[in-house]
Amino acid sequence: MIINKDRKKSDYELFSAKDVFKNIRNFLAGRFVGATKDDVLLNELIKMIFCNRKTIKKNGNFPSDSLELANYYRNNFDDIKNEFPEIFDPKEQILLDPVSIEYVHIELEKIDLFNLERDPIGDAYEIFISENIKGQSGQFFTPKNAADTLVSMVNPKPGDKILDFACGAGGFLVSVLKYFQKENFSDEEIISSLRNLHGIDKDEYLTNLAKIHLASLTDKVPNITMADSLVWDEDRLGNFHDEYDIIFTNPPFGSKINAGSLDTLSKFELAHKWKKSGGEFVKTNDINPNVPPQVVFMEQAIKKVRVGGKIGIVVPESLISSKKYSFVVEFIQKHCEIEVVIGMPEELFKTSGKGGTHTKTSLLILTKKDISDQKNYDLFLAEAKWCGNDSRGKQIDKDDLPSVIQNYNKFKQSLQVKEYSNLGFSIKNEMIENNILSPRYYNPNVLIQTKELQKTHNFVRFGDLINEGILQVNTGDEVGKAAYGTGTIPFVRTSDISNWEIKSDPKQAVSEEIYLKYKSSQDIKEGDILMVKDGTYLIGSSALVTKYDLKMIYQSHLYKIRLTDGDKYNLNPYYLLAIISSEFVQNQIKAKTFTQDIINSLGDRYKDILLPIQKDISKVNNISNIVKKSISERIEARELARQARIDVLK
Repeated sequence: MIINKDRKKSDYELFSAKDVFKNIRNFLAGRFVGATKDDVLLNELIKMIFCNRKTIKKNGNFPSDSLELANYYRNNFDDIKNEFPEIFDPKEQILLDPVSIEYVHIELEKIDLFNLERDPIGDAYEIFISENIKGQSGQFFTPKNAADTLVSMVNPKPGDKILDFACGAGGFLVSVLKYFQKENFSDEEIISSLRNLHGIDKDEYLTNLAKIHLASLTDKVPNITMADSLVWDEDRLGNFHDEYDIIFTNPPFGSKINAGSLDTLSKFELAHKWKKSGGEFVKTNDINPNVPPQVVFMEQAIKKVRVGGKIGIVVPESLISSKKYSFVVEFIQKHCEIEVVIGMPEELFKTSGKGGTHTKTSLLILTKKDISDQKNYDLFLAEAKWCGNDSRGKQIDKDDLPSVIQNYNKFKQSLQVKEYSNLGFSIKNEMIENNILSPRYYNPNVLIQTKELQKTHNFVRFGDLINEGILQVNTGDEVGKAAYGTGTIPFVRTSDISNWEIKSDPKQAVSEEIYLKYKSSQDIKEGDILMVKDGTYLIGSSALVTKYDLKMIYQSHLYKIRLTDGDKYNLNPYYLLAIISSEFVQNQIKAKTFTQDIINSLGDRYKDILLPIQKDISKVNNISNIVKKSISERIEARELARQARIDVLK
């Protein structure tokens, strides 16, 4: 039985399972002499969870005396070892002293160990292990609400053959069982489904923990295998190409992680280097020995699932948005229909102030297709701002994922989302631009506002203005830290751009010699616009170069935008600055900004930005005059203040 239906939530006080396990962890860490490592403490807790469940299942009673209680647990564990020889070594014993056993027992009585919604092993794993082994080899505990969201939207059935080939502690497989229970499948159907659930991980500790995880909930040892799922040893894993109905997984990711040997990588198309030819990517014969694991895991998922089967996968957003991985998205589109892409907040994988990662991720649902089937289709996109955690990993009430699921269910019924929002909207697959799948790239608010502005504005792409020779765009230079403080000439950086102005007292300044070295190539003129292209929250901030700013050097994280001939579109530098600073353009900039290694970058995606230009020339002139007056008055006041600071010392 998976759940004791006679035991109700009302039988328990409303304790947080995680709080209970935090109490247990802190108590044991301070008392358990000789074993302070959290994985050892977790193993002791797991033994007691199994024993506790066994007694409750038999409707047995626990002794009240602490010594008798300790002996009761130890004897019970002997039975557990006989029942689960694949999990527990016959020589294992409960190592806790009687006082510790009594404390853990009292704490466990506060929670329902039979309720899948609680998932005690998952909660305990997150509390005890999360900050010790997560992050090694790119492994991070998949938050339950993210796993549950993917499972819910894929909608598996007990008869489906399901695989997680980077299963870790078995979180996705537990989410599948929870979903079956939520959908009111019988206990017999759920137990029967275990033969169809398969997990693989190359970490011995995690595979054993995954076995314990599922066995604690089902009393059955699941199909969990310790193996390298990229190598795929057929003697151990079978020759299962194109056989799985569903793959759920959160593979390891990170540019510094070795995905495998050259022999292993040679088996994957995406492990090769690709080049653009005739508008498409073509595989070369050269293998990329530094290919990140998320790339080859994506191909492995596509290989292992059958045609018509589904893939629910967690990926770093860079995999589906970065120019570097554009060939991967093209490969996905060739082999799969992209059903769902959900952008997740950076807080998703934060477990504490220091634990976890701020890497921005996305949830993908793909359906494998015959490569000859290239029909058009609709895909569902959403951008979740909250996922139940804050930036320090602390749980909060806000969670956008239930609304995303609700909107997706509506989408499945009508194949369109009538009320566009960041929590659910749809686009045609032919609308995918530049092999970018990130939902925020297709900001629904921009789509809506574009329609609203069509009556009063003309639209022109930034890139078209460059191609027509109306705009020139260049980037600056990095002078190196050794040049800082060598003189008084401003070295303008991203933090020196504010409120349309270049700060009069930038943080760094360089010598005349360095200035002369870059003067010609930087070619700064009055009326140029500097715009931040790399960084964090400052991307899109802009300033106009005035006559007071000409003697300077600007860094490589800034674009210099020069209007060479604005007559065709009634443009001038002041009006262009206002356009760039408008909510409509700033929303596009945010949508097209992605993580590039350790910083965010707009890159060359600024070329795709739509610029709205007033059809009414009188409004263009009025706005231009307002901007010109605003800047000139502030600049003159700034220069008067600067001169006063100089004069006071004369």
